[in-house]
Formats: sequence, C-alpha cells, structure tokens
Amino acid sequence: MSTENEGNEGTAAQAVPSVPSAPPVPAAAPEGTPASPPAPASPESSEATATQQFQQPEQPSQESQRANDWPPPQPPQSQPAGAWPPPPPAVPAYAQGAGGDGGPVWGTPGQLQTPEAPRKRRGGGLVAAVAAAALVAGGIGGAFGYWAADRNDNNSSGSTTVSASNPQVLKRDPGTVAGVAAAALPSVVTINAQSGDGEGGTGTGFVYDKEGHILTNNHVVASAANSGQLTATFSNGKKYDAEVVGRAQGYDVAVLKLKNAPSGLAPLALGNSDQVAVGDSTIAIGAPFGLSNTVTTGIISAKSRPVASGDGSGGSNSYMSALQTDASINPGNSGGPLLDARGAVIGINSAIQSTGSSAQSQAGSIGLGFAIPINQAKNVAQQLIKTGQPVYPVIGATVSMDERTGGAVISDQGSGGTPAVSPDGPAAKAGLKGGDVITKFNDSVIDSGPTLIGEIWTHKPGDKVTLTYKRDGKVSTAEVTLGQRKGDS
Repeated sequence: MSTENEGNEGTAAQAVPSVPSAPPVPAAAPEGTPASPPAPASPESSEATATQQFQQPEQPSQESQRANDWPPPQPPQSQPAGAWPPPPPAVPAYAQGAGGDGGPVWGTPGQLQTPEAPRKRRGGGLVAAVAAAALVAGGIGGAFGYWAADRNDNNSSGSTTVSASNPQVLKRDPGTVAGVAAAALPSVVTINAQSGDGEGGTGTGFVYDKEGHILTNNHVVASAANSGQLTATFSNGKKYDAEVVGRAQGYDVAVLKLKNAPSGLAPLALGNSDQVAVGDSTIAIGAPFGLSNTVTTGIISAKSRPVASGDGSGGSNSYMSALQTDASINPGNSGGPLLDARGAVIGINSAIQSTGSSAQSQAGSIGLGFAIPINQAKNVAQQLIKTGQPVYPVIGATVSMDERTGGAVISDQGSGGTPAVSPDGPAAKAGLKGGDVITKFNDSVIDSGPTLIGEIWTHKPGDKVTLTYKRDGKVSTAEVTLGQRKGDS
C-alpha cells in the first residue's frame, strides 16, 4: 500500500434560372423607350434566351398587362442609341407567354412553377455578351429578392427563414458532474508545504468552516508542521499563508487555519459516509502531480476496506476503514474531498494501491484509491479544533501487526516489556487475554491487527462494541466499552 504524500516531491439550395447568353427584349416596349438594336444572333440563341415561365389561363391584351404590371414600369432613361447592353426591361425577365410573333410577353404574374435545375451550357457564344447578360440578370434577381423578402416580412406566416439568435450561456444542471465541480472548486485549495530545509510538496485541502479552517491529511503538512511554511491557493489564484491547528498521525487527519482568512468562505457540505453504497458515483478534486483543480470521477468500489498507510518519512502508520473508489487519485490528491453525486463530502482522499514506484518517480493511479470516511474525519477535526490534539478510542490491548494471522492476535507482551493487556483496561475488564484471536468487531470480520485498529477508530471513546474471539479453538464473545488515549505516542 502506498501513500500519496506530496504530489511534486522526492479537451439543396434552391435552383435558380439559367443565365441567358443575351438579354431578353420585350415584345412591346413602353412608349418613349429608345429603340435598341436587335440582339446578335448565335447558334444557341433559342436555348440561351429561354426563361422560367408562369402558367396563365389566358393572355390579356398588352394594354391590360401594362396596367397590371408589378412593379410598375419605370420612366425611360436616356441612353445613347445603339448602346450595349440595352436598358433592362421595365418588369422582371422571368415571365414568358404566347403572344405576337412568339417573342416574350410581359404580363401579370401567374402561379410560379418550381424552377428547373440549371442545365449545363454547350460551347459557343461570346464571353463579353455572357458577362453583360449576367450583370443584367444579377440586377434583376436582386430586385426580385428584395421584393420577395418584403412580401415575406409583411406575411411572416409563409416565411421559411429562421433568424439566428445570439448564443446563450450554457448552464449546467446542478446534478451533473460539471455542476457539482463548478460549485465545489471555489472551496478546494492546493496546499504547498515547505520544510525548514527547503524541501516541499503539494497536496490538497478544502474549506471546513467560515472561520478559515482547512481539512486535509496529516502527511500533506507533516514536513512543514514545526518550522516550515504552509500556503493555500484557491481556484481563483488567491494565495494565503496557513498554520497548523492540530494533527492526528494515526487518523492521517490535519486541520489548518488560514491567516487573514477572506470573508465569504463557502464550506463544503459534509455527507454521511455510513449511508454510502457500493456503486454510488464519486467525484474527486485535487492537485495530482501539482495540477491544481483537477476533477475526476468514479464510483464507490468497496466499503470498510482496511488500509494501513505511512507518511513516506518512516513515521507512524495511519489506519483507516476506508472507502475504496476507482476515481483517478494520484500523489497530490491527498487531503482533497471525495464527493458524492450531490456534491457533499463523503471522504478525504488519502492513499492509493499501486504497482510500485522508484526512487526517481512516484507511482500513479491504477484505479485503487482510498478515502477516510468523512464521519470519522469530522469527529477528528472537531477534536483538533477544540483541543489541538487527537483522541483515540482503544480496547487496552496490544495486537500483532502481522496481516497473515486470520484475525487480530493479542500479543503475549506489550512494547517495552509492558503487559499486552492493560490492567483495568477495557479488554481486561471483558476477560480478554494474551493469545486470544479477535475475529469479529460487531458484525465486521477482522482478519488482522490493522483491520481491528481501523474498525476501532471509526468509533468514539465510550462506545460499546461486541468482540468475537477464539481461545484454544473455542469461539466466545465479549462486550467492551472503548477507552481513550490522548495524543500521538
């Protein structure tokens, strides 16, 4: 089992009519219009002068056509005789009927047919004429487009145009990961711990109350607890000096206090780790390898997982009955919050299982992360804020730390030659003796000494618990009232 210490230490457009090769000329121009020369003949004139048609039941006279023309004919403009191109017709050149000698007739528009797709032009014709005709057709098309748009504005019910709206700010639902992260990040800090000799590392913490207390792991701040320097940086980049209020090595919990704490601090809501279920969603926030404000997700993989972890300096181990999660947790995540789907803290990320590490680098996540249940951490934090030192529940017996005993074996002798079972202690009063093997703590199976300690420390002094133990092959139970020990020894 490896411990995360200091993370840095050692993202079909609508078809349009074909462009004619020469401008169409009305069969009867309005009076006063200067005569124009006939269009130059070309082999493709019959095709090029073809235009889209309106269907008309019958052809009115030219006089009535002019009376009904829309838009009305414009007064003739002076233009030198023989000029090319001739002036555009007084009405759009997209109607043709049978009249006169077969030339185009301008009249009242009928029902518009669906335009045919443009046909590929065959070779021939003059480039200049095509260019001029295109200019004329473009001007007519623009005028018709304006007229059609004006009609659509006056009769919006028939319009198929959708106006673009300004982009709106995308808001995340509070129940999404993005919503939870956005609400929690302002209350999470990156902790930088510098020891007296200049060495340091990075960890994480979070706002515990409005007075400026920060909850984190002991192993995050241990190196700077006595003569070092501590700073806490919020997600907005603001940095504050901090000091240690209290540390609990055995629980791996520490409380800091911001110096000159800002107003308006928003403590993270604390959940109930006893109600967590395997499969519940989790969100971890921290600074893995110094990358502040990193958010990862996962689930609760297991509960009551016995974990013994060191602080990386050869000091005392800590023991926890941990929440296991597959959310990505790496060195530097230590001390950061493990949140549920509502954004409430259910644990403090503290340790990872890895495949090993070298002296040059720290191992990373393989999906086995462990967090101190928040119910336990909350009790420790309150005690540290109140008295500055931790209080541990005990049974008054020394047990073997060997993890291959099939239970917690009470030693025959304590450290330094002291009795393994403290006289008048809780275990002694319950009749326990050296050599007894404790196999259950209430309903939890005990497979080793570290597992027993982790289960005991989820309770408070004065709690009554039931121990199941074996002695000479016989299974017995005993009710024990937990005692207490103040401070770290």
